[in-house]
Amino acid sequence: MEFGITTFVENTPDPTNGNLLSPYERMSNLMDEIELADQVGLDVFAVGEHHRPDYVVSSPAVVLAAAAVKTKNIKLSSGVTVLSSDDPVRVFQDFAHVDLLSKGRAEIMAGRGSFIESFPLFGNDLKDYDTLFSEKLELLIALNKSEKITWEGKHRPSIDNRGVYPRPYQDELPIWIAVGGTPQSVVRAATYGLPMALAIIGGEPARFVPFTNLYKETYKKAGHDPAKFQLAINSHGFIGDDSQKAADEYYGPYAYVMSKLGRERGWSPMNRQHYEQMRAREGSLFVGSPQQVIDKILYNHELFGNTRFLLHMSVGTLPHASVLRAIELLGTVVAPTVKKALEKAT
Repeated sequence: MEFGITTFVENTPDPTNGNLLSPYERMSNLMDEIELADQVGLDVFAVGEHHRPDYVVSSPAVVLAAAAVKTKNIKLSSGVTVLSSDDPVRVFQDFAHVDLLSKGRAEIMAGRGSFIESFPLFGNDLKDYDTLFSEKLELLIALNKSEKITWEGKHRPSIDNRGVYPRPYQDELPIWIAVGGTPQSVVRAATYGLPMALAIIGGEPARFVPFTNLYKETYKKAGHDPAKFQLAINSHGFIGDDSQKAADEYYGPYAYVMSKLGRERGWSPMNRQHYEQMRAREGSLFVGSPQQVIDKILYNHELFGNTRFLLHMSVGTLPHASVLRAIELLGTVVAPTVKKALEKAT
């Protein structure tokens, strides 16, 4: 199993004093986080795309290009690229640059986007939400496979036998499909034979087993090589040396963000009782001591048979030192212990 971190590079008020970091400070902290993740042996670092004031990064490829020259081994991914509102040609070119700078460590995690600010910003109609993604994914896959391309679609000007450059360092860029639990997205990823990243940020993970079973069954029926099967589980979480201290430290920033999003989307506000239920073994939140997180990852692996686990750590602003310590614990304690346990099981 591969281990990594995802972040939206949030910049929310410090729960202790209400202050905001400057965008420069937040970006500087992000570079520290990526460098440390590389140093402690984590496999992946993924940066999300947003176009709103509470998240700093609107162009993951630019940030990952900076990280490429500061790291040696870690894979650098978007998490996600909102492909529906972007130009697949530009996405491919941008990540080809990241791939060249990193000597073959770039990945694209493509999604439809759960935040919709980019659609009106770039002149896209939300009524085309589904067809935008399916058409642009088709083009991105074609670009990845061929240097020259002829293509025609509904939402983008046609391309007549044009070369697209630069080409990446790898023969092809790994393209993951990020899904939130809609069957259509699951089937799309499996039919193309692309690896799938399933975000589980609420409820009980066991409820998502039918989606991963659907993915595996469709992947097999489509005739794809089982040896190339890849499935990631992406979940919110935080690790501390002490379980109770970790839970207390994470609750304030987490509750702030989830309650704010709840007001926007019609969810109930976060409270401590619900938070503690989510922290339980059968819940979706990976918050606590290294051993608690280890046990929970192994429990989820029994459910899903996933090949990658990504911890979305900074849902709300946490002290920088605490985030760095959590990254260190994930890389030096949690990941090695889980990998060893899985090796013994096989």
